[in-house]
This record gives sequence, structure tokens and C-alpha cells, in this order.
Amino acid sequence: DCIEVAGHAPVGGNLERNRWIIVTDPELKAEIAHYYAEVGRPYLSASTGVEADDRTSRVIDSSIHLIDHLHEVPALVIPLRLDRPPSGENEEGSAGGWWGSVLPGVWSFQLAARARGLGSTWTTFHLAHEAKIAELLSIPETVSQCALLPVAFYTGDSFHPAPRRSVDEVTYLNGWKQPVR
Repeated sequence: DCIEVAGHAPVGGNLERNRWIIVTDPELKAEIAHYYAEVGRPYLSASTGVEADDRTSRVIDSSIHLIDHLHEVPALVIPLRLDRPPSGENEEGSAGGWWGSVLPGVWSFQLAARARGLGSTWTTFHLAHEAKIAELLSIPETVSQCALLPVAFYTGDSFHPAPRRSVDEVTYLNGWKQPVR
């Protein structure tokens, strides 16, 4: 149902090159979680000793919790594209256009999941082992894994928008650092 919603998101040229793999097999999830942790744990360990504000500390703790429990998540959803991202300036298209055909679908998937009581997050640590995961899931080498979306029922009771900088602080009018108001 959520992927059906995602399929209605805009894509460049209306070419529909996006695909999805849903992983629910416990052995496959465990192997993907192993590759994820192999990259994520050292990356986050480097952050744990650094002085951070409360919000950043919570994000790091939450990320470590995900590493420890990724194999337990009911479903791992991998958004795919039937091609590889552009790698150079002279290549037809651009990285912005390539990702611009992926991100709206993933965001639509995540919003649809949230509306159904499911939580998800965009993660990418597994991409350091993209070839190994592709082999594990029989994904052709011409197909790109774009992210890894752990999906589970939301268990909290305090879902609310994340604290962010004010719109006035991040929005400019007619030029860089030109205030909107």
C-alpha cells in the first residue's frame, strides 16, 4: 500500500525507473544488519566521545540503538533505481536529476507509512557494502540501492515535528543571505 502511494510521486521524464525490495526474511535481515553495523558502529563510536548538545546526543544514541536492533525490525525496505547515478559532468543527466527521481517516492513512502502507524528512517551505512548486499538479494550490478528504510510499528506516544532552525534563518529572497522578511 505504501509503495503504491510512492509510485505516484514525480519522476524525471516519467520514466518510472524506481523499484523496491522488501526484506522480511530473518537471515537476510541479520546479514544486512551485520554489514550495516560494520560501517555504522565505527562511524558512530567516533562521535560518542565528542562533546555534543542534547539533541545531537539523542540522535547518536538512537542511531546506535538502530544498529543494535536492525535485525529485529519487521521489514527492511530498499528503494532501487534501474540504473547507476551519473558520475561525471559530461554524462547525460545530472546527479540532482537522478536523485530527484528517487527522493519524492521515498518521502511519499515514508509519509504513507507514518499515516498507517509505521515508522521509518532513511539510512545508508549499508551502501559501503552495496555489492555484497546486491549479491545477497540477487540485485543486478546495473541497479542502484538508494537507501535502507527500516520499517516498524511506531511505539512512542510523543510523535512530533523535529526541532529545526526557523524558516527565516534558512530561507533567502533573491540572493544568498538576503532575508525574506
